[in-house]
Amino acid sequence: MGDIRSGLSVGLNLSEDEDFARFIVSIKRLTSIDLSQYKENQMRRRLTTLRMKYSYSTFSDYFAALSSDAKLRNEFLDRMTINVSEFWRNPNRWQVLKDKFIPRMLKESPRLNIWSAACSTGEEPYTIGMILDSLDILDKTNLLATDLDEGVLAKAKEGVYLERSLRDVPTEFKNKYFTAADGAFKVSDRLKKAVKYQKQNLLLDTFGDKFDLIVCRNVMIYFTEDAKHVLYGKFARALKPGGLLFVGSTEQIFSPGQYGLETADTFFYRRSI
Repeated sequence: MGDIRSGLSVGLNLSEDEDFARFIVSIKRLTSIDLSQYKENQMRRRLTTLRMKYSYSTFSDYFAALSSDAKLRNEFLDRMTINVSEFWRNPNRWQVLKDKFIPRMLKESPRLNIWSAACSTGEEPYTIGMILDSLDILDKTNLLATDLDEGVLAKAKEGVYLERSLRDVPTEFKNKYFTAADGAFKVSDRLKKAVKYQKQNLLLDTFGDKFDLIVCRNVMIYFTEDAKHVLYGKFARALKPGGLLFVGSTEQIFSPGQYGLETADTFFYRRSI
């Protein structure tokens, strides 16, 4: 840890920009997270608020503290990762997936391989699980869900949610897959057992391949254009020919062809065969 600390010596007379730049370098050494790949203004504002919460006057001081304090580190990870999620977000797009695309996939493959990337607290993979179960194929699907933040993965595995997260869940699904408990709702064991959760750094780690469907929604908007370019290429290569990438409502890919993708529907992109 001493080598990392030496890069951010407390008390150096640095400008605010230099202070934050050194923080980015040291965080990458400590955690392998490259903050330079995130939009700087958004990330810097979010982390400045967190730093000032504990009255650290510089990022040098803040780094010295979080490098030795696990609680501070976990809060930092939670703040810099974007953990805002809900079930059935943009319901009409999920309906298109259910009615149009999954039936087509089943004609090509008897067992589907699906990945929820940057899954946060689990609302997205559990939404996928509900859809698969309603089509009677949950047991015939490999459903992977990954995120950088171990804290949100733990919450996803626990599967307990406040009612506001369920506001878009169709009534029949809410009744079937959730049980009210102590002012919250617990997702069914059937869904929990169907999802394999795994820690993953999208920017750093290699991806699997031959996915029928990759869902990565409302995450790319926080990355720089260069980072987006890299990730879209990685996602495209992870799909099997004809496989689909499903993105968020603010993440339209304007030139999908450069990644070997083509528009299949609004916010759905198919890997070219």
